[in-house]
Amino acid sequence: MVRTFTAAVHREDDWYVARCLELDVASQGETLDDAMANLREAVEVYLEEASEPSIEATPLVTSFQVEKAA
Repeated sequence: MVRTFTAAVHREDDWYVARCLELDVASQGETLDDAMANLREAVEVYLEEASEPSIEATPLVTSFQVEKAA
């Protein structure tokens, strides 16, 4: 069975950090592709090993604006 999850990725120094929003599982890599591959593997391991994985509903991901303080 193929499942679709949501990933949030950001850069920390020389690394990309990827986090699965539904499972709160994270991984990292030196490239975006590496980070996503490592996250995919971490999620697979989590789902295999967790007796009852806690999967949240797909979160609402949106953007918002903040005015710069004077």
